[in-house]
Amino acid sequence: MSRLSRRTFAAAALAALTAVPGAAPGAAAAPGGGRRVITDMRGVWLATVANRDWPSRPGLTAAEQRAELIAHLDTAVRRRLNTVIFQVRPTADALWPSPHEPWSQVLTGTQGRTPGWDPLGTAVEEAHARGLELHAWFNPYRVANHTDPSRLVASHPARRNPGWVVKYGGKLYYNPGLPEVRAFVQDAMLDAVHRYPVDAVHFDDYFYPYPVAGQTFDDDAAYEAHGTAFPDRASWRRDNIDRLVRETAARVKGVRPTTRFGISPFGVWRNAATDSRGSDTRAGVQTYDDLYADTRRWVRENWIDYICPQLYWNIGFSAADYAKLLPWWADVARGTGTSLYVGEALYKAGDPAQPAAWQDPAELSRHLTLAERYAQVRGHVYFAAREVAADRNGALARVVADHYGRPARPPR
Repeated sequence: MSRLSRRTFAAAALAALTAVPGAAPGAAAAPGGGRRVITDMRGVWLATVANRDWPSRPGLTAAEQRAELIAHLDTAVRRRLNTVIFQVRPTADALWPSPHEPWSQVLTGTQGRTPGWDPLGTAVEEAHARGLELHAWFNPYRVANHTDPSRLVASHPARRNPGWVVKYGGKLYYNPGLPEVRAFVQDAMLDAVHRYPVDAVHFDDYFYPYPVAGQTFDDDAAYEAHGTAFPDRASWRRDNIDRLVRETAARVKGVRPTTRFGISPFGVWRNAATDSRGSDTRAGVQTYDDLYADTRRWVRENWIDYICPQLYWNIGFSAADYAKLLPWWADVARGTGTSLYVGEALYKAGDPAQPAAWQDPAELSRHLTLAERYAQVRGHVYFAAREVAADRNGALARVVADHYGRPARPPR
């Protein structure tokens, strides 16, 4: 491709997405010849853990990594998306020059080795040049996808503070029950907000780890030291996560008031059989009980700017029907100041291992059609960037054709 300035590229990309000649990005013709601004979250997760989406493998040159990253941003523009949620702290490491944590091994293959450039800084600059928002995605407590601390770089905070770490389910985690851990992970994440004009801070669905049969998350010492005022361990664990959410929200606004804070939890808060306020589902995991994440409360009490539940099931799926969860979440968000976006399982579309519904290219488009009935739903986010590029069975192309005929600005 011929070399273009960022300004020229952005202008060309936005012009290509604008159906009305001369219209501003996110504007469409309105009766009387005016302009009506369309606001709609059209996002994509760009996952870096285990080199899921980017970089394609560790050890690429800085130029190769940058080219791949830019290609993902350009693909988002072509697919008429407006937001990239970029995973910049996948395993207690960093994709920017952090004073708190080592460079991520997904870049060079060696944790702590500089890649020779600044991926997060570049992503923010290049996304904004293309009219995209850039949300910085952090995982607060996951340290490693193995249980051997000696494999971490010698300077890693988890090695300097072994009492912070719990081995569970074949992985290493920071212990959410320790106040010093909660303070540290906030400092580590907020460093990126200090450095870069990110449009949002984003958490995914990992708080306390997903339960593993036959294993116990060993936080006895922390519970004895900090949990005696609570009726039970579950209440204490939920309070630990509540504190993380409230404190992070306040600190984000203190550093950069225009930066939003959003969370993308597992899609089921509680089943109705467990709690009458829960959803008509029979999910094997409930965030309130298993991850100690009271996601409903965060919305109802306006602790966060947006919630993006991962509704990764098809319409009609018996245990967790998209058509039942969508109105449940809309009802939770109704009357609050928390925006509701819906996490969509693009990765399932066309996957032969998935149920028949996911072989139909129209399944995801039907999700958006259903969501149009609920004013609380302000957009959708797709998992993940690799599938946005490949669009295995044309499901995203169908969404674009059916729903993204006009450009839109992300909701603020």
